[in-house]
Amino acid sequence: MKEDISPAQLLSQYQLSENYLEELLKTLAQKRIDDGDIYFQSSQSESMTLEEGIIKESACRYAQGVGIRACVEDKTGFAYSAEIEKSALLQAAKAAQSIALNNQEGSIAIASRGNIIVPQRYAMLNPLESMTPDQKIALLKSIDKLARQLDPRIKQVITQLIGSFETILIMNLEGKMVTDIRPLVRLNVTVVAEENNIRETGSFGGGGRIDYLAFTQDNLSEFYVKEAVRQAIQNLSAKPAPAGPMPVVLGSGWPGVLLHEAVGHGLEGDFNRKGTSNFSKSLGQKVASDLVTVVDDGTLQDKRGSLNVDDEGTPTQRTVLIENGVLKNYLQDRLNARLMKTQSTGNGRRQSYAHIPMPRMTNTFMLPGKHTHDEIISSVKYGIYAEHFGGGSVDITSGKFVFSASSAYLIENGKITTPIKGATLIGQGPEIMKKIKMVGNNLALDTGIGNCGKDGQTVPVGVGMPTVLVEEMTVGGTNV
Repeated sequence: MKEDISPAQLLSQYQLSENYLEELLKTLAQKRIDDGDIYFQSSQSESMTLEEGIIKESACRYAQGVGIRACVEDKTGFAYSAEIEKSALLQAAKAAQSIALNNQEGSIAIASRGNIIVPQRYAMLNPLESMTPDQKIALLKSIDKLARQLDPRIKQVITQLIGSFETILIMNLEGKMVTDIRPLVRLNVTVVAEENNIRETGSFGGGGRIDYLAFTQDNLSEFYVKEAVRQAIQNLSAKPAPAGPMPVVLGSGWPGVLLHEAVGHGLEGDFNRKGTSNFSKSLGQKVASDLVTVVDDGTLQDKRGSLNVDDEGTPTQRTVLIENGVLKNYLQDRLNARLMKTQSTGNGRRQSYAHIPMPRMTNTFMLPGKHTHDEIISSVKYGIYAEHFGGGSVDITSGKFVFSASSAYLIENGKITTPIKGATLIGQGPEIMKKIKMVGNNLALDTGIGNCGKDGQTVPVGVGMPTVLVEEMTVGGTNV
């Protein structure tokens, strides 16, 4: 079923009007504040997990609420309520406004109301209604069956279907009002293989701002299953990873998570305004190899990190962060853009109505170069090829990171040879960016599995990159 909703329609569900919101904003602006907004959110979500051939977990959740924010200089007053009714909203507005109590007397004028025309980066559909409960169970069972058929060494299969559907409304002190509808789904496949008392795990999946039916098209769910099984079976015979400094080839797609963590967070406006990022005060300076161009793009059709508008009502955009090695821009929300005397890049994001917005990535990736994947591999005499990544961590201030490779191989005399396991990649983001010597022409984005955590908030994101050769990186392994 196609969904569409106007501000008046959404507010009528709460027995409120646009005129009432204007009056609420006037209450918020009775003291001199620099910025402020009202953020309504209504969300439905569900998850279903099949393990050992039976549904082990099934959950449905519904939440709604409103967050009200007032900003004075670099301070934020914020209050939220799960009750959307007039007395609760008035109380929240006064609580948010308290940040301005010691500020200069006098109110600010609310600009004339105007609705923002929202671009359509994804279908206005409720994905939770795209399949019946029986169809969802049948999909999960077909995945379980296929995984076990592919290899008798597969002893355990866990499949999970996750979906959500949100509607939001934002009105700010500029008088701008915007609504958005946000579908999001994900399918996860995890398998455990066993042979000679050795057990290994393989995981894969994907999704985006689509509906569940996408997983039944173009053999998409079958692809996820085959990749999870391949990784698990490969690791049964994998050798311990070598250790020490060596050339590392990063695969295309999901390995872009290293770029997201080691570089992307350091380019968010709040860290740079406060001077805590390794990239602070580096605009216009060389921060990476000439081969490196990195962008953040929230406008990509149907992608997990895409948004029609960010959580402050600003349309998302394509922002060039690093161009041919030179730092060009930071990612900005309204507060940090105002304080840094620039414009929001449409990257103000929040987990829910109960959280304040902050600058966050959407879909962040490196643009392609001129070399083929095979040319890059053939250029390496001895090193490793990191095809897929597991977990990792990064220190924003220093840029130092540690990542584990879930699927990796040795490269010997220009050829991919032995599968290896236990490889961790250790380095410092800006330093590694300067050591990139070849960039492939095979840019790929991840399949739609990324979540990003920051200051206790989690939001969906996309990552990507082409095949990339890092001249030298420290590999932590067990074959020492």
